[in-house]
Amino acid sequence: MATASSSSSLCPNRAFSLSTSSHKQLASLVRFPASTSSISSPSRVCLDSKKRNFSVRATVAPVMDQSISASSSAAIPTIVEVDLGNRSYPIYIGSGLLNQPELLQRHIHGKQVLIVTNTTIAPLYLDKTIWALTEGNPNVKVESVILPDGEQFKNMETLMKVFDKAIESRLDRRCTFVALGGGVIGDMCGYAAASYLRGVSFIQIPTTVMAQVDSSVGGKTGINHPLGKNLIGAFYQPQCVLVDTDTLNTLPDRELASGLAEVIKYGLIRDAPFFEWQEKNMVALLARDADAFAYAIKRSCENKAEVVSLDEKESGLRATLNLGHTFGHAIETSVGYGQWLHGEAVAAGTIMAVDMSYRLGWIDESLVKRVLKILQQARLPTAPPETMTVDMFKSVMAVDKKVADGLLRLILLKGPLGNCVFTGDYDRQALDDTLRAFSKS
Repeated sequence: MATASSSSSLCPNRAFSLSTSSHKQLASLVRFPASTSSISSPSRVCLDSKKRNFSVRATVAPVMDQSISASSSAAIPTIVEVDLGNRSYPIYIGSGLLNQPELLQRHIHGKQVLIVTNTTIAPLYLDKTIWALTEGNPNVKVESVILPDGEQFKNMETLMKVFDKAIESRLDRRCTFVALGGGVIGDMCGYAAASYLRGVSFIQIPTTVMAQVDSSVGGKTGINHPLGKNLIGAFYQPQCVLVDTDTLNTLPDRELASGLAEVIKYGLIRDAPFFEWQEKNMVALLARDADAFAYAIKRSCENKAEVVSLDEKESGLRATLNLGHTFGHAIETSVGYGQWLHGEAVAAGTIMAVDMSYRLGWIDESLVKRVLKILQQARLPTAPPETMTVDMFKSVMAVDKKVADGLLRLILLKGPLGNCVFTGDYDRQALDDTLRAFSKS
């Protein structure tokens, strides 16, 4: 059996260890200072002649000490650039960025703005966002549409409410849509922007860990279908992403943990030093330590931005960002959208992908144990719900976006920590064995 290979030495680990002696659970509003450093990390990519197998090993800079006082950095955002030529855009990361109107206003080119948000976020941040868009800029007219909150509403019916508001408000082609919320809002607002008048500008203001480290970056937009998650959508890049880390102050613990699944993913597939940093600092992240979270968001965005810059429309490299997602999407679709949070399903799916990688002989047992341990530390599920069956997994996975010519391609770990492959060239028995091990026959 021919398989994709990935072999290269790991970067030396000089992981930053953050003291956890003073960490406490959030009892009042905390501040999340931004880092001012930047990391550049070129990747080594290998694609075979038939373009069926893909392997990647990123050469990532060592994890650096990110301790910065809030007083010196609160007003200065970290900027991570997504390099896409004339469609490049910045990701602003920092504390209190919604208090800096110039950041948003420099990306508003017309006089009409539509904020798309939901019933949970609107009472918290809608007024502040309107202020940031209009302060000293009275010529801008801001409309808003407030959608129901939840993955179960990420559908065509809800999307039409955005179009209804835009048309009723007579928004023109120079208008800007603003996504204010988590991943569901970002995906729907972006898809609406890509479609309205055949494309208008939009801005991402993510308010969850999941959205801040992953879904707001890279231009994947869309909605779900009853038969599969994210099957309808478009690649459409924002004008900017504004990550005000203060919005995490109001994030429930379950949502926070869900977002950590995507943070963990980056370390597993391409950034071994970052994974090792997470192993040392997971307690700090769960305790919402300001410096730890500012760094985790920054490092995740750097990884995502680099991958998107190299492979915007997921021809190979970008697919590796979906570690655990094929299994996870099957869980979300089968149990009903919104029953499991996206990160919870991805965590269980990651364990299944790791299990399959081990059955194929591509990773050693020590890595299996490390992945299980860190997901448990993050308070994430490590197995699918008991109601899942083998047939349920197979029926949903058969319509996954990564199926090509009837062949299900998967992201699996191969080699040392930080290496992965995207391939359909694997022993089908290993997939069957994993499905049987984690679900009913």
